[in-house]
Amino acid sequence: MAAPTSPTTARRLSLYALALCLLTVAAAVLSFVQGNWFGIIWVLLAGLSSNMAWYYARKARA
Repeated sequence: MAAPTSPTTARRLSLYALALCLLTVAAAVLSFVQGNWFGIIWVLLAGLSSNMAWYYARKARA
């Protein structure tokens, strides 16, 4: 069972996840510009990190 997270911890985690989302989107764009199909992996990671950012942002508000 996971330990409960405080609102400040959840807020910090949401900001980290948002930063990760922005970095993965940039990596995906660069991959596709260079003609590398490895960018698909970056797109999937961007989706995962955006979901994490949304989850922790909602948890920080509650």
